[in-house]
Amino acid sequence: MTSLPRKLWQHPNPESTQMGYFQRDLEKATGRKFDSFHDMYLYSINNRSAFWDFCWKYFQLIHEGSYTKVVDESARMDSVPEWFAGVRLNFAENLLFSRSAGDKTGKEDDKIAVSEVREGAAHEVVHLTWGELRRRTGALIQAMKAHGVVRGDRIALCAANSIETLLVFLAATALGAIFSSSSTDMGVKGVLDRLLQIKPRWLFMDDSAVYNGKTIDLRSKIRDIVEGMGSVSEFEGVVSIPRFAARPEDISSIPRTLTLAKYLSAAGGNEQLEFTRVGFRDPFLVVYSSGTTGQPKCIVHSVGGVLLNAIKEGTLHSELGPDCVTLQYTTTGWIMYMGAVQTLLFGVRVVMYDGSPFIPGITALVDIAAQEKVTHLGISPRWLHELQQAKIKPREIRDLSSLRLVTSTGMVLRDELFEWFYDEGFPTHVRLNNISGGTDIAGCFGTSNPISPVYVGGCAGGSLGIPVEVYDSTIEGGEGVKGVPVEEGVAGELVATSAFPNMPTKFWGDESGKKYHDAYFGRFDNVWTHGDFVSIHPITKQLVFHGRADGVLNPSGVRFGSAEIYRVIEGQFSQEISDSICVGQRRPTDTDERVLLFLLMKPGVPFTQNLVDRVKSAIRTELSPRHVPMFTFETPEIPTTVNLKKVELPVKQIVSGKIIKPSGTLLNPKSLDFYYKFAKLETLRESKL
Repeated sequence: MTSLPRKLWQHPNPESTQMGYFQRDLEKATGRKFDSFHDMYLYSINNRSAFWDFCWKYFQLIHEGSYTKVVDESARMDSVPEWFAGVRLNFAENLLFSRSAGDKTGKEDDKIAVSEVREGAAHEVVHLTWGELRRRTGALIQAMKAHGVVRGDRIALCAANSIETLLVFLAATALGAIFSSSSTDMGVKGVLDRLLQIKPRWLFMDDSAVYNGKTIDLRSKIRDIVEGMGSVSEFEGVVSIPRFAARPEDISSIPRTLTLAKYLSAAGGNEQLEFTRVGFRDPFLVVYSSGTTGQPKCIVHSVGGVLLNAIKEGTLHSELGPDCVTLQYTTTGWIMYMGAVQTLLFGVRVVMYDGSPFIPGITALVDIAAQEKVTHLGISPRWLHELQQAKIKPREIRDLSSLRLVTSTGMVLRDELFEWFYDEGFPTHVRLNNISGGTDIAGCFGTSNPISPVYVGGCAGGSLGIPVEVYDSTIEGGEGVKGVPVEEGVAGELVATSAFPNMPTKFWGDESGKKYHDAYFGRFDNVWTHGDFVSIHPITKQLVFHGRADGVLNPSGVRFGSAEIYRVIEGQFSQEISDSICVGQRRPTDTDERVLLFLLMKPGVPFTQNLVDRVKSAIRTELSPRHVPMFTFETPEIPTTVNLKKVELPVKQIVSGKIIKPSGTLLNPKSLDFYYKFAKLETLRESKL
């Protein structure tokens, strides 16, 4: 019998929330009564046209034109059907003139829209009002126009999470151009892997970067990128953004590069805002798959799909409004950057942080959250883990009374961190919002909501209107193969079974659509397979994540997620083990898969047989004998993306005998070299590396 997890949080007055108001209005419109959030969720996915039609009218995005059909519900999901045909709208216009940020008469121009904080002891803040944000965006719009930017052009960026970066995003999308961003800590190859596919007209790039207490001169990287873009006829050059306005770097010797000041001078002082409204499904953003092996996939998102889902999730699931202050820790190379920017829709003040979350100390983000009276904080499980290990209790060291919501994403949030969050870490009134979805859908499959309790584990539920089921992951799949749903409580593949507005419209350069189809629809017929190994709790309806489906371990037919192993190690060995990576090995000659566990030891802590025995014993006790890895080794480094997600698939492929080409999105691609020796495991002794 399934047990009820521990309840950690519940809203004191659910009816008073924006979700509560929405539910009552939806009940009135449909003549139905929803007994729970899950009932409303089931309505939203089983009555797609009616639900999204209600949302469109309820949220009132700025637009022109009208539609006669929400979507063709008879169309196959893998045909990527069109939504709201006939509607035209603009991303930047909706962010700059949201319902909460004042109208075009200049109302609320003096209210702060954006605050930028840079790494450093002082946490000095630069503020920008709504009026200044609009004027500076207008100036850049006019400069881009003067430099020939038109609808459909690609505008790329390689820069920090800063005010200048935001202006480029807004100005480009205001003109109907397509925006794409990378972070400055990405290698030249990683940046070029992206740029050479989308062929941008301009690249806006910081001239220097600051991270972990070091200032890095980026001019050599700019030069290398310009050289690498030599074959792209559409590319006009680089606009160098001075990361430190008082001392811009001299870029005069770099070909095809001009300063931001020179670029802006083409506007002639004109700061007029202009917005090119485009079709609901027209592209405005290209984001990228992790691309841990090979070239990243260029995922194209539609302006209408992203805006409509963003205003639904932000209003209903996150309770965003004009009295909120948001801070999402992210680089510009991650989908969470767009997640941070789009909160301007709600008239919030967006706090942007550039730098290490642990400089000048481990409490850096806690300090900023308290200083800026942040209401909505976005972080990762890894950050919470580091605070827990350092025995930092944020609620005891800073005034976090303004904080309402902490969103965690990027990897599986283990159960112990849920409990630590409420028992020791943060004020008990704060809702812990564990979410999952991401780059592919520019939104969530799993998230929380204010009318459902927060229980230990997983995501509290689904995102309204986004259909989620769990399919049998033991089915091999293939063209035309039908998937089979599993019972609640049984782990399997996370799938979406019908179309939703924020599905990407295509992959850039994938003219036939084959790459798109293979990525999402190649496993089960007409069903989106997302690549996560999940289960649905039979009582609470939580969406529980067990790890990436690629990382599912399957020794002797027993399937489990690597996150289960990590939970034991992080929970019991955090004083000795810094990190770990657990993968399955199945070479062409192997009849079964075996599990390999690699441990990254803390400085000064030896890797011993005694430690290995204790780890295995803990896994056997906490999980089962079948979960115990067959081999355990020490590793000098764990491969991660630039967003600090550890990547299992390349390691799994390498130890299974494949030679791979690392992607430029890996922070430490050379770390993979260490794992090749394990493809010939028989020549190694477990205790000697």
